[in-house]
Amino acid sequence: MYIPPQFNGKERAVALDLMRSHAFASLISTDNDGLPFVTHLPLVVDAGAARGEEVTLLGHCAKPNPHWRYLSARPRALVTFMGPHAYLSPSVYPDLARVPSWNYLAVHCVVEARLVEAPADKDALLKRLIAQNEPAYAAQWTGLGEEFQQKMLAGIVGFELAVVELQCKLKLNQHRPESHGAMAAQYRAGTPDAQALVEWMERLGMATQAATPEGT
Repeated sequence: MYIPPQFNGKERAVALDLMRSHAFASLISTDNDGLPFVTHLPLVVDAGAARGEEVTLLGHCAKPNPHWRYLSARPRALVTFMGPHAYLSPSVYPDLARVPSWNYLAVHCVVEARLVEAPADKDALLKRLIAQNEPAYAAQWTGLGEEFQQKMLAGIVGFELAVVELQCKLKLNQHRPESHGAMAAQYRAGTPDAQALVEWMERLGMATQAATPEGT
């Protein structure tokens, strides 16, 4: 991913927060013809104290999806997470010699895949997904009975994706402080994504410039 220095997010905690809060990711491998193959899926970020500095992504796909076969043949893959994003109007600048742009937050992870195929291991992986998305469903899953559970587990292939390289891009017009006040004012009145970008502006220390709209 192309990252100009002013947009390079180097804090691991920031990247992990983005990955957890925008967990619906894109897993990208090459197919047998050498072309990109993409699966869109939720992933659990496992980066607890027990793992130290390691970050592992947990997920699964349907067994008819050939992606797990590509991961088996070529374990190195790419995972992307897209955070909030919004249009940037040139009207946020005090002069007219400007052009539109787009602000966004994104994380890219180069990963090494390991398949999870044993039923007990797949069940544990599914429970991690349940715990992240709907903990109350755990009791319903357990109550569905062994036969039904085994049938469902047979229909998926799980995987652990060990992150070997991580890039975080925080494109928020950091290098144009004269725009921050008006930009924040527009984003506060905008879409949920735009409003989320204001929160990130404040988190990244752009709060002083963003506190008051330009010209007031």
